Amino acid sequence: MNIKKTFQGSERAVSPVIGVILMVAITVILAAVIGTFVLGLGDQIGEAQPTAQLSLESQDLDSNQVTIVHNGGDELNGDDLSVTVNGTVSTDAGIDGTFSVGEEKTLSDSSANSAISDGATIRIIHDPSGSTLFDQTVES
Repeated sequence: MNIKKTFQGSERAVSPVIGVILMVAITVILAAVIGTFVLGLGDQIGEAQPTAQLSLESQDLDSNQVTIVHNGGDELNGDDLSVTVNGTVSTDAGIDGTFSVGEEKTLSDSSANSAISDGATIRIIHDPSGSTLFDQTVES
């Protein structure tokens, strides 16, 4: 038996197999990278949630009003915020303009389904990110 010929034949087969495996791996990686750019998967990331510390300062339940104070964090744009009372989007209790640190906003709503009263849950939602910035139940 000629040992030299036996090993010489098997060493030749190793190089093409490794080459084919590397070419397949590179093709798969390139296809994945090109696919993410073409399909635009990176564009699906939503807007970041602003950070804001809001608190319920005072309440006048006879007038269906509560005062919300911005204690710290990012300045909020009122156009990006929705106010819900008891799960119903309030049409007339919105926050107008900007809402900066140290400012107070008075929310009032007297509609039948979402009147601000004892036990009402008030939520302020940042619409672009879909995150809840404030969630509190009114207690007298």
